Amino acid sequence: MLKNIYTYLNTPEKDGKKIGLFRSFCSIIGGLLLAYLGMTLFALLPFMELKEAAILSIMFNTFIWACATTWIALSISKLQALYRFIIPTSLFSIALIILY
Repeated sequence: MLKNIYTYLNTPEKDGKKIGLFRSFCSIIGGLLLAYLGMTLFALLPFMELKEAAILSIMFNTFIWACATTWIALSISKLQALYRFIIPTSLFSIALIILY
């Protein structure tokens, strides 16, 4: 059963014209989580005052969300979209736990 799920997720899309619901969902939610985790991580870095870091992180939040969403949506397979969503989110979460 796990092998069937793995092959289903790892199979590249036949038609590159359609993104699909799964990759769209992963890209929107994953891009949003990555943008907010990156914004929070940037605000916690000690090289700026909190007010300046908050303003800069809010300004770049939309740009980071758009870049992350596009990066996840342009993956070849569903498994690659999951990897592009889970791995950076986990890394940012661990970095936030360490810094906080």
